[in-house]
Amino acid sequence: MPEALKRLINTISLLPWIWEKTATKLAFFLLNTKWNYIDNFKSHLDDIQCKIGKCTICGSLTCIDQENCKICSSTNREKDLICVVEEYLDLLTIEQTWWYNWTYHILWGSISPINWVFATDLNFKKLFERIENSESKIELLVATNPNIEWEATTAYLKEEISKLWLSYKTKITRLSRGLSSGYIEYADNITILNAIKERKEI
Repeated sequence: MPEALKRLINTISLLPWIWEKTATKLAFFLLNTKWNYIDNFKSHLDDIQCKIGKCTICGSLTCIDQENCKICSSTNREKDLICVVEEYLDLLTIEQTWWYNWTYHILWGSISPINWVFATDLNFKKLFERIENSESKIELLVATNPNIEWEATTAYLKEEISKLWLSYKTKITRLSRGLSSGYIEYADNITILNAIKERKEI
């Protein structure tokens, strides 16, 4: 097998959930496809590096030339209810319910010392600033995946809000434990809606 093809297979196999057999099939697909597809593919890969940025308010993905995302820029959103999620995919999943009109905050991960992910690595600072600068009481809906990492993340969130003397203007709630899959991005709309409606204060 040519070295260039081996390197391509190895690179593809580094992607999440892609095994070597699947990587090999994808590599041969790219090898045999038309060059205009390859050119477009390379162009799109370049775009995700240089044309995608993060919202300065919530941390969501946005175009690089836009300071804030469409949700944070909207005047129709409820600014006093912030849905705190781990990843951008969680935001997209909840938004697909078309039921709630709140804002979001993406932490981009969860506290996991075993994986060398600590509070300073996550997008907490902006969240605390949003609470501090708010003119009204904020509800933080911690829309989390029920696992040990998120328990640690939620505990840190509560502790820091107390340390920063922000408890008086913050109500913290979390989803009910009804997510059968354990992960928001895999849950159906009805399950998510029920988990939100039955949310509990913590």
